[in-house]
Amino acid sequence: MSTSAVPTGPGRSGEPDADGLLAEQLLRLTRRLHRIQKRHLEPVGITPAQSRLLRTVAHFGEPPRMADLAARLEVVPRAVTSLVDGLEAVDRVRRVPDPSNRRVVRIELTDAGRATLRELRSARRAAAEDILAPLTAAQREVLGGLLSALVDPGPEGGC
Repeated sequence: MSTSAVPTGPGRSGEPDADGLLAEQLLRLTRRLHRIQKRHLEPVGITPAQSRLLRTVAHFGEPPRMADLAARLEVVPRAVTSLVDGLEAVDRVRRVPDPSNRRVVRIELTDAGRATLRELRSARRAAAEDILAPLTAAQREVLGGLLSALVDPGPEGGC
């Protein structure tokens, strides 16, 4: 048996570390997806992070607070502030006072922000098509199920 450059797992003397290889493939896919998405978002004039913030604002029933956005996006509030600053500078969102508590600031989409969301849908579809092009419809369906299991593993598999 020849030695290979494949990492081995603890206690598996010589067996390839399949989980480690799979994790590496997922990381490479994530980086590739980010590059493709970024390329498709450039004409819209928005970053992937700004795109995610706009979509998140749109999913709230009423304009969310910065803290709501930070929690939903799973980032620190300062990151949301920077994203909102950038989007506000190009008139895609605006800060508005909370009607029941003047100390609270909410974030709402502007007309330009809603128009950008429509453009983003097309850009995201094009990016998805680029990344999924090698797969058949059946493979895409299987991949969707597998990714759902990984993204939301349920109460037993959560962190």
